[in-house]
Amino acid sequence: MDGCPECYSDQRMNKAFTKETEPDDEEPTLGPLPVGGKNYITPQGYEGLRCELLDLIDSERPKVVEMVHWAASNGDRSENGDYLYGKKRLREIDRRIRFLTQRLEIAAISNPSIHHGSDQVFFGATVTYADDRGGERTVTILGIDEANTALGQISWISPVARALLKSRVGDEVNLVTPHGMQVLEVLKVEYPVPDAAAQRAL
Repeated sequence: MDGCPECYSDQRMNKAFTKETEPDDEEPTLGPLPVGGKNYITPQGYEGLRCELLDLIDSERPKVVEMVHWAASNGDRSENGDYLYGKKRLREIDRRIRFLTQRLEIAAISNPSIHHGSDQVFFGATVTYADDRGGERTVTILGIDEANTALGQISWISPVARALLKSRVGDEVNLVTPHGMQVLEVLKVEYPVPDAAAQRAL
């Protein structure tokens, strides 16, 4: 929609609906936030959720409502596949709208670029670390509503992130796994470069 280019992909939408709307009558939950904890998210992640919500309200839902009305006029609703599918899809959209609304209400926006140049691990850091088995991995620590493991992103409440947070380059930290204790060595810490326009606006 206008002002929200590339806010979300079809893959992200499909994943979201699959995760948050099954079984069919189950309400989405707010996810595994620590008790009393904040729902940290980057500005980009917040904008992505906001754009998805607006698109559902302004575009997707009206289209499905129109389809349901059209299908309802075609006869017996109990045997009308278009009508039944439309009603199911409408319930999915409404649940996703409620879920996103709740998430945005409790979001705590944190801009990782404020730590640019630091060698300490905070929310939003991209961290390269080595484990005691000789492996090396790079991860970016993000919010639970924006992290995509396929892109090397992990939630800030994940075990690896919790082990890395507050450490510095050169530190060794302990990670408890189902297979025992691992030692991780922090090799590199990076943050996004501050946006000049955003900095002037502060």
